[in-house]
Amino acid sequence: MTSRSAVRVVDAVRTLEGEGFEVRRGFPTANLDMVDPFLLLDEMGPTDHPPGGAKGAPDHPHRGFETVTYLLEGAFEHRDSVGNAGRLGPGDVQWMTAGAGVVHSELPAAELREHGGRLHGFQLWVNLPAADKMKPAHYQEIPASDIPVVMRDGATARVIAGEALGTKGAVTTHSPITYVHATLEPGATLTIPAPRSQHAFAHVFAGRGRAGGNAKPIAEGQLALFTADGDELTLAADDDTSLDALLLAGEPLAEPVARYGPFVMNTRDEIVQAVRDFQEGRLGAISPT
Repeated sequence: MTSRSAVRVVDAVRTLEGEGFEVRRGFPTANLDMVDPFLLLDEMGPTDHPPGGAKGAPDHPHRGFETVTYLLEGAFEHRDSVGNAGRLGPGDVQWMTAGAGVVHSELPAAELREHGGRLHGFQLWVNLPAADKMKPAHYQEIPASDIPVVMRDGATARVIAGEALGTKGAVTTHSPITYVHATLEPGATLTIPAPRSQHAFAHVFAGRGRAGGNAKPIAEGQLALFTADGDELTLAADDDTSLDALLLAGEPLAEPVARYGPFVMNTRDEIVQAVRDFQEGRLGAISPT
């Protein structure tokens, strides 16, 4: 087995989403458009919100891709146009396949909006193959207690999807994807499998260390892209600090991408149809409580 090199390090940028909450965006940015099949990676917080200060993303549509929400701190509530509702707490994952389309809302939990509190998490967008873009919407909601956690030699791997340290994640994916939250003690190293055919990256959100077999320096707020010169991904913490990062790998779809806001299809005509379907109510609406 050979560890893949980290060829490029990209700084995440601060931007606003939803009602105006700040995120640290790994991509898409002016420096990195996407990492096929991944379309977007946002880090929400960590932010300590005052009473009445926590904001979210009220009713909005999606079609043609998946949204993956992974919460570290705080609580989020969601509702959608087909009657689903739920709540995410620390360590929980929601893997929503929008498919043919859904309108949903994602808001900090009522008590967090009222009383304030700390919020920290991630949202990842994963493209769907053309054959799956118009399938019915569905959810996989994985509580923290069902996400495998493997600890070895100072490294902790929370395996959301794919495989790491001989352990498989709980999420079923449309195309081969690995999603691991790595926590490394000072000086620790984590290595996970990643076939050469897959695109891969690491996003560091705390601490600093080195990525790839070439030990490329990477620190908080940076994303490292891996080459295809090996079949493993390696991440190491510096000797004087711990490190927290997301490690992601996925088989590229290699299909045309047409996207407009919350719609991701293969052609401009499909985007026009998605906008029309939303405007004419065919994606439904969230019923008032």
